[in-house]
Amino acid sequence: MTAVNTKPAFLTKEQAQEIAKTYPTPFYVYDEKGIRENAEAVKKAFSWNKGFREYFAVKATPNPYLINILREYGAGTDCSSMTELMLSKAMDIKGEEIMFSSNDTPAEEYAYAAKIGAIINLDDITHIDFCEQAVGGKLPETMSCRFNPGGIFQMSNGIMDNPGDSKYGMTREQIAEAFRILMEKGVKHLGIHAFLASNTVTNEYYPQLAGQLFELAVELKKETGADIAFINLSGGVGIPYRPDQVKNDIAVIGEGVRKQYEKILVPAGMDNVAIYTEMGRFMMGPYGALVTKAVHEKHTYKEYIGTDACAVNLMRPAMYGAYHHITVLGKENEPATETYDVTGSLCENNDKFAIDRKLPKIEMGDYLFIHDAGAHGYSMGYNYNGKLKCAEILLQEDGSAKLIRRAETPRDYFATFDGLDIYDKLMKA
Repeated sequence: MTAVNTKPAFLTKEQAQEIAKTYPTPFYVYDEKGIRENAEAVKKAFSWNKGFREYFAVKATPNPYLINILREYGAGTDCSSMTELMLSKAMDIKGEEIMFSSNDTPAEEYAYAAKIGAIINLDDITHIDFCEQAVGGKLPETMSCRFNPGGIFQMSNGIMDNPGDSKYGMTREQIAEAFRILMEKGVKHLGIHAFLASNTVTNEYYPQLAGQLFELAVELKKETGADIAFINLSGGVGIPYRPDQVKNDIAVIGEGVRKQYEKILVPAGMDNVAIYTEMGRFMMGPYGALVTKAVHEKHTYKEYIGTDACAVNLMRPAMYGAYHHITVLGKENEPATETYDVTGSLCENNDKFAIDRKLPKIEMGDYLFIHDAGAHGYSMGYNYNGKLKCAEILLQEDGSAKLIRRAETPRDYFATFDGLDIYDKLMKA
């Protein structure tokens, strides 16, 4: 029987125990050292492009402490809602450092994006007039359009996704017409954006997508005369959730995009086009984890380990069966002799972090480190069953722990029942 430490945890049992003295489990913990090293690697991989910027997808991990780390490496923010725009503004992120990529967008959100100078990335051609009215009749000088080529997106390693079944983006004919309309309305600089596949664990995705978008850019410039200022490769660069997967090499990816750039854009006289990315998962996913404690065991038709976390804290496994590796802290080198379903306490049978998972023998009080939860983890949390969202902790480079978001309290949960003062009444009872 082999050990299960094939995916090392960045937190030790001793560190978890120390943090839990002040901030009880469950809690999220983020690895500052890992975040910084990865951000530096991304910056270096695209340093060949003078205008390169990573627009971190705020929806992945909307915590200003973490976003500010990425800003030290030149990152901006990719926002998809009013509150994400407001967060960026509150962090003093400036105009073109904010990309507003939304869909089915309310007028007030377009208006606010324009007010703070964010680059508006239109999802559909019908939004042009809608956006123009929302922003007071004068569109910004720089805007972007989202492209959807339709069909099935394939690479050498098979089918990656189905853009033709996606609600996002414009057709080839629509984006050309959108460029013409936007230019007639005074837009001077245009961008192209596309997201064709999610969580790709291959170095081929960005270069292949870049090749398609670069060729489209050359065609659109010829057809419309547009000044194409940037091409946004969006997200889609994934992480190896499973220990047998090989992680993406961002240096190889960046070099692949450079080769396409020099092959397609440079000969067309478009060597001033900036390259943008909007990575959330790749920037933060591996550097965040949910730490929870084993509090119950159940022996019925299966063996169950009940934890003090639940899908409220990490819903990806419950929502679409996502795999998250689990390390039992302090037992990294012990053999995986047991088979467990690792569960939470929600009144839903899909509230399971793992099903039939081979793990070392777990005893009550053991700390479980649930890997790769740094993106689309805390941010997807909710309050079903009246459960409360947990704290977020930054494991700093010197090994110390810093609270970067406190845990929710019952007062927070009851606060939106305006005028009822439920929490105060409970405390007085």
